Amino acid sequence: MTRVLLVDDQALVRSGFSLILSVEDDFEVVGEAGDGARAIELTRALRPDVVLMDVQMPVMDGIEATRRIVAEDLAKVLVLTTFDHDEYVFDGLAAGASGFLLKNSDAEHLVEAVRTVAAGHALLAPQITRRVIEQMVAGERSSAPVVTLRQGAEAAPVANASARPAPEPGNEAALAGVALLTPREREVLELVGTGLSNAEIAATLYLGEATVKTHVSNVLSKLHLRDRVQAVVLAHRVGLV
Repeated sequence: MTRVLLVDDQALVRSGFSLILSVEDDFEVVGEAGDGARAIELTRALRPDVVLMDVQMPVMDGIEATRRIVAEDLAKVLVLTTFDHDEYVFDGLAAGASGFLLKNSDAEHLVEAVRTVAAGHALLAPQITRRVIEQMVAGERSSAPVVTLRQGAEAAPVANASARPAPEPGNEAALAGVALLTPREREVLELVGTGLSNAEIAATLYLGEATVKTHVSNVLSKLHLRDRVQAVVLAHRVGLV
């Protein structure tokens, strides 16, 4: 059972989210908050698995609330907003959110997003995946993570070795880490960098999905990465993609 806390300054929006999630057998809505400060209090008291966090709220906005919740390792945060603005995406992810989803996403995508984040994965609304990756890799906000959810969007194919971009300056440590990977792990990292899911990587490499999951875990461990969010960034920055 995934425990969910809903945070939005509009009661009607919270009610809608609650209705969508409550009909699922594996979700339990444990509380609601109308501002970021209250969200922190309830997260500490209720210890939900996932917090659905609005951005613009009174008292304390969702970005600051996310930063504090993540800093205390209280829960995973999925940022929800009607605003498709770069600054909200960058600030939310830099604060430690596990993903970013627009409120106009349909119920099916909302449910899948919560399940994805609860499982320890990261996601980003497909409308902004490419833009975020391009700007992050360009170094405009190099301290923030990048994530990708391939729903309704095609991932860029893996480039041939001769066509790959040169790694960015200052990535010597990352390159040294990649050198420690086995050929198969390096191949998996390349495909993670294009935004493929484990199932898609398994189909591409003719491997079992469980085997791919093991390879991904090994890559994250060897490269000291928090999740595949950071793996996407690293794959781009060292020129694998």
